[in-house]
Amino acid sequence: MCGDKLNSEGLVGVGFQQERDDKTEGEKVSDGASDLVRARNQLLAEHSANGRSARLDPEALREALVDLYELWLTTKGHEVGITADSGLALVAVGGLGRREMLPYSDLDLVLLYDDVDPQRVAEVADQLWYPLWDAHIKLDHSVRTVPQALRVAADDLTAALGMLEARHIVGDDGLSNLLISGVRRDWRAGIRSRFDALIEQAQTRWRRSGDVAHRAEPDIKNGRGGLRDIQLLDALAIAQLTDAMPGLGPDVPGGGLQQAHRRLLDVRTELHRVAGRARDQLRAQDADEIGAALRIGDRFDLARTLSDAARTVSYSTDVGLRTAGNALPRRGLARLRRAPVRRPLDEGVVEHSGEVVLARDARPQRDPGLILRVAAASAQTGLPMSATTLNRLGEDAPELREPWPKEALNDLLVLLGTGRGAVDAVEALDRTGLWGRLFPEWGVVRDLPPRDAMHTWTVDRHLMETVARAGALSTRVARPDLLLLGALLHDIGKGRTEDHSVVGAELAVSIGNRLGLWPSDVQTLAGVVRHHLLLPDTATRRDITDSDTVKMVIDALDGDPQLLELLHALAEADALATGPGVWNDWKASLIGDLVRNCRTAMAGDALPEPTPIPDELRARAESGGVHVDLKPGEGRFHHVVTVVAPDNPGLLSDAAGVLAVHSLRVLSAELASVGASAIDTFVVAPRFGDPPDPGLLRQELIRAINGDLDLASVLARKERDAGGAQPRPFAQARPRVFWHETADPGRVLLELRAEDRIGLLSRLAAALAEAGVNVCWAKVVTMGSAVIDSFCLDLGDTDTPGRRADIEAAVLAVVPPQQPKKPLESDS
Repeated sequence: MCGDKLNSEGLVGVGFQQERDDKTEGEKVSDGASDLVRARNQLLAEHSANGRSARLDPEALREALVDLYELWLTTKGHEVGITADSGLALVAVGGLGRREMLPYSDLDLVLLYDDVDPQRVAEVADQLWYPLWDAHIKLDHSVRTVPQALRVAADDLTAALGMLEARHIVGDDGLSNLLISGVRRDWRAGIRSRFDALIEQAQTRWRRSGDVAHRAEPDIKNGRGGLRDIQLLDALAIAQLTDAMPGLGPDVPGGGLQQAHRRLLDVRTELHRVAGRARDQLRAQDADEIGAALRIGDRFDLARTLSDAARTVSYSTDVGLRTAGNALPRRGLARLRRAPVRRPLDEGVVEHSGEVVLARDARPQRDPGLILRVAAASAQTGLPMSATTLNRLGEDAPELREPWPKEALNDLLVLLGTGRGAVDAVEALDRTGLWGRLFPEWGVVRDLPPRDAMHTWTVDRHLMETVARAGALSTRVARPDLLLLGALLHDIGKGRTEDHSVVGAELAVSIGNRLGLWPSDVQTLAGVVRHHLLLPDTATRRDITDSDTVKMVIDALDGDPQLLELLHALAEADALATGPGVWNDWKASLIGDLVRNCRTAMAGDALPEPTPIPDELRARAESGGVHVDLKPGEGRFHHVVTVVAPDNPGLLSDAAGVLAVHSLRVLSAELASVGASAIDTFVVAPRFGDPPDPGLLRQELIRAINGDLDLASVLARKERDAGGAQPRPFAQARPRVFWHETADPGRVLLELRAEDRIGLLSRLAAALAEAGVNVCWAKVVTMGSAVIDSFCLDLGDTDTPGRRADIEAAVLAVVPPQQPKKPLESDS
């Protein structure tokens, strides 16, 4: 605070009180509120302090304005007869009620009366209201008895929310207390019937005013993440449905909800002071002046501060509404319903009451990968993570060791591959400080505003929007994992003075090593980040038919066709995530032609080949019979299942189906044969719990081979159960089938790129078996939620375009179809 406390005992208060004491009693009553206006203007003006020009900071100004208005109203109230035993009381709502008086805020007042002659009440009201009107002070007023005010609050939701902030100013405090306690009592009793209307009102306001965090000229009061949302949280707290500051503590980025509240108030206070009138929308031309007044910096620094505050408020509001909805008292038959069932989602992760929470036996202290499993489960199901769960993870979960375990990297890829679900999940992790723990580099781009008008989002949100777009393009590349990671990191170097592509590539190497990527993949990831602007810049600024242009691109990429493929997909995802109109048919055509010209000049990719069979497995296969072994794998939750059985049609479908029935997710698989026996090796991870005994798997496999186990029905039921209330019937990316020729006559490679689903490998193998196709060998790889399955098919003399089309249709019939496209989505 600058200077002494400016209240009734301070400088302005003393001068204001002395001015009134110098008047006669008659003059006091007839005097308008000009003295109030002069005192307010004195507070707004710069004044001399110790010989230097100074001004009140926003918080001090609000406190001084509250004191000033209370002093004036109290004095005026006493003059017109509003005393403790008068049967009259003056109550403030709105900004004065909340003690958040801004320079040009409306003055919201309620004059209460009880057993007073109506003529007398009217006279008192006129003596209060007219001086304020004459001084051009905006006044929202009403004159009511307590029962009348309570009826208004019961009938009008907006009025009820205002009266929840009511505060006694002068007069009979018993009347004020009756109103305040009555409104709050009725609010708590009736919240169940008013909750839906409360949510609808908020959503209407959000649609009308937009997001404070992502608007060029945000509405700080009414926008999503603005001051109205904090008042909404206060109303839910008064209803005893949630804490007034849900989900966030003081140690999270930005300092939590209390700090966000103060920042929004400070910006709105300066906005009033700069505009010289009441204003809620921050105009671009005022931003530099307000940023300087608040000692924040320029308009970009102010935008970053507002984004951080608004996103904190938005997250807290989501948590508060969700918590309040779960806490609503049940009535009638609803009270007799059984407690919500805890549905397993992943190891240590369950669904409970529509939220993702920790299982009862979860041990966050010993399970650093639990953060990513919780987030991945949330993104996959569309269910929000419980604030209590996130807080517990923040307090108890240890740091991931470096390099990350394979399962942690896989969970990250699952999270990133879920499209829109990843945006919300990462936002929740980031607001609670958990995302910054996983990626410390994120702090530099968090809430960083764009420097050009094309960009819609802050840099960190743009990165996640790019990830969501890249997820829909993941089947266009052979390495969807590197595409998702490249999308996540392509602008991670921004916010620094150096070229963000160069800095980002250096950070990508550090992050890639931390994630546990292979050295070659780390270099590819760094190349994606370093050259993510190469294709769009070259295609739109140079002659793409010029051989020198093509050579320049190839040289920059060291002739790597995989890197070219990744950059092509990332260029589209990046443009789509930038803003409307940035990606169009013209740009897509230019970049596509450039990529085709470069591919023509590059060598093709090597085709998959079968892995040699170990001698011990070869000997077991030659001995015949059905064998199932299960051994620990490299990761904490990874296991290797080896199946040796007679090589009959449908064996692969049966083996993969049995694994899926027992909640074993296939991460990779290799299929081979020796004589009359097949050798199928699977790397699996239990979805939750421990893997089953290999003896049980062998028995179930024999039942499936003999036709005693209907795997198709069991898998369909299991998939329905896993979907729960939030099924995901569609894939983010369109599934794709590629055909490759081999050196062996009659043999071809079928490569499928698609999103995973429960029992997908079993369904694929069954479809190939029903199509009468002989699978010579196969390689299956799962990268997060994406799969790349390669099957060597022996088609013999039947290898015709029609035959391939039939096989392709059979394969695509069992993969998740692509979800309907939304505006701006492209799959060109």
